[in-house]
Amino acid sequence: MITGSSKFRSIQHLLRDRAGNFGILTALAIPVVAAAAGVAVDVSNMAVSDSQLQEATDAAALATATALNNGSATTSNAQQLAADFVTGQMSNYLAGDADATSALKAGTTATVTKTTDSSGNVGYSVVVNASYAMQVNGMTRMLGVSTMNVSASSTSVSGNDTTTQNQKSPLSMYFVLDRSGSMDEATDTVNAQQPTTTAPCSNNKNKTCTVTNYYTKMQSLKIATANLATQLNSADPNSMYVRTGADSYNSNAQTPTALAWGTSGLTKYVNNLTSSGTTNSAPAFTAAVTALTMASSTPGLTNEQLQHKNKNGSTNPATYIVFMTDGDNNVTDADKNTKIQCDAARTAGIHVYTIAFMAPANGQALLKYCATTAADYFTPQNAADLFSAFSSIATQTSKKMTLLTK
Repeated sequence: MITGSSKFRSIQHLLRDRAGNFGILTALAIPVVAAAAGVAVDVSNMAVSDSQLQEATDAAALATATALNNGSATTSNAQQLAADFVTGQMSNYLAGDADATSALKAGTTATVTKTTDSSGNVGYSVVVNASYAMQVNGMTRMLGVSTMNVSASSTSVSGNDTTTQNQKSPLSMYFVLDRSGSMDEATDTVNAQQPTTTAPCSNNKNKTCTVTNYYTKMQSLKIATANLATQLNSADPNSMYVRTGADSYNSNAQTPTALAWGTSGLTKYVNNLTSSGTTNSAPAFTAAVTALTMASSTPGLTNEQLQHKNKNGSTNPATYIVFMTDGDNNVTDADKNTKIQCDAARTAGIHVYTIAFMAPANGQALLKYCATTAADYFTPQNAADLFSAFSSIATQTSKKMTLLTK
């Protein structure tokens, strides 16, 4: 009886003892906290992926509707065109993930509706739906979840009837691009075309090792510009509505490429850029404002208004400046003089997009000041983010040249 009572009291004492509870609770809580953290990261990643895919489907719907309207595509190959366009736009984000790329291509559909108005004019409505399974991280997998679904849908309407043509809005877009020495620095985004390269080994300079090959900032800019040009070309395949030009800068403004129809001059100019020198954005931004507001020989019209009037009949084209830097100005009064020109652009009705590409605080502050609205200010921290920023600008401006609703 005494022995039994002692055992009973020992059990009661153990049940009442709280000394080990914290350790037990901590051990139980760690997996839960880790899983919750993993979900938070994946939800954030999914939001970014949703935005990227939405921009890709917007561009694909626009490109497919435009191609159908101008005869460069047919209803039978519209599905393939849309799928190729979506995967092409997303290739920079899904670099190295062959499964996701294949799933996206298989998960992209295009529905085409052909319409004819009372005058016999043919138009097209294109609905593009796209989705793929995004792999989650190891912490989220602790909850038994291996993928999250990313999806987007976009509708574009295009036609050759009078109403649609009148709704096309021409534009003139001028790029102000940083080409200072820091643009040669590497990003943390792997080069999709050449993921690895060779370099002297860190522990033995006499030997060659295989290392990860990251895009430089300049390489990223060239790809982003090419992607933007592709989207503008899809919206304006005959170069009837889009004019582009550019100037680059380091300590001074470099020789610009003048505003011209289409995007070929722009892409050629950017592809030839090299990085060197320090940073002074004021002269190049001044050149952009001057090019977009220069008076013509016709009273009351700027040169850009006259160019568009002669080409497409519009005397009120939208005007844009795309202003990018990866640093901050280090020339006396450069910030002050750039802000003066940003104010001049605002007064002239020029819409300014700004891109602070991995830029320090002072560079970010200047570009935030110059952006027309907060939504027009981008702060990409890697190459993939830069591609997304340029794609977003192309999507927003392309929408003005055709009917587009999400």
